[in-house]
Amino acid sequence: MRRSTSLPSLILLGTGVFLLVLSPLLAWYVEPRAKRTPTDVNTTTVFQGKGSYFDTGSVTTVDDQTITITRRVLGDVAAGERSGNAVWDVSTQIDTPKTLPLDDPRKSLQWTTERWVTDRRTNLPVHCCEEKPTFEGEAYLKFPFDVEKRTYIWWDSTLGATVPLKFEESTEIDGHEGYRFTGTVEAVKTGTRQVPGVLVDRPKSGQVLAEEWYSNAGIELIVEPRTGRIMNAAIAPTKTLRAPDSEKDVVTLLASKRLEFTEATRREQVKLASEDSGRLKLLGETAPLGGGIAGGLLTAVGAVLVIRGRRRPEHSESDENGLSNSSNLSPANVAGTSGLNQH
Repeated sequence: MRRSTSLPSLILLGTGVFLLVLSPLLAWYVEPRAKRTPTDVNTTTVFQGKGSYFDTGSVTTVDDQTITITRRVLGDVAAGERSGNAVWDVSTQIDTPKTLPLDDPRKSLQWTTERWVTDRRTNLPVHCCEEKPTFEGEAYLKFPFDVEKRTYIWWDSTLGATVPLKFEESTEIDGHEGYRFTGTVEAVKTGTRQVPGVLVDRPKSGQVLAEEWYSNAGIELIVEPRTGRIMNAAIAPTKTLRAPDSEKDVVTLLASKRLEFTEATRREQVKLASEDSGRLKLLGETAPLGGGIAGGLLTAVGAVLVIRGRRRPEHSESDENGLSNSSNLSPANVAGTSGLNQH
């Protein structure tokens, strides 16, 4: 019997070997390179809650008001491509019930603009591309990829310094797993502001350089572990004024026991985190595992078929010659032979 290799067996074997080679490449090469902070980000997050603020119209602090913080993040794609980093322009405005309907950051209670530049792989700050301010730490608008259960150094923009955020627990938010981090900021002087002396209990002084103080009773972030995206955030800021060299808060500029992502913002952040995490899981786990199993099975089946081959009967040379000679035994030849024998 003679063996021959069929085309389907070769195709099975080749496909299996290809999948076996591709699977580890997806896990060890493609997926790590997919873990890059995007440069074309365009997102808006909104915090809301009850609190107090200083109303310049009535020159007094009003309580039990809805405070809204809106943060818009827009990636500078051109700068990102030139530098190889993630360059994000950030606009943050704080609104009251009076200023929110105006939909104009210039008329809000407070408006700040910043420019953040981070390494797309490590999430660490990169000091280039006209960043503002110069910041430090490991996390701010997002955490690094593959978040660990440890304390992270988070940049507090209001404080102008870093704050340690301690890992508390694994939790779920809208059905998606997240890591909960918490921290606090003790009251600290963050700057000065020129105000009428009477405002800070210095009626005999004209204008005084009052001290601005800031604290945060509760920072809480819930982070998606694979992508580092913040799915929910809550803060409890307090900003006050003190007379120069005083230890007593005199004016409350802003205070809230809890400002948190709105339901719409939370749903959107969870949705984005789930999508991004799913893509990374597909590249790093699902596809390599499935490809490895399929590749192993196809390789095994293809190899068996190649080894076994397709059996065909073998013909010896003598058999072929015999068939050739017997083909010459036509009726005419037989008759001629008989005639010769008769003579």
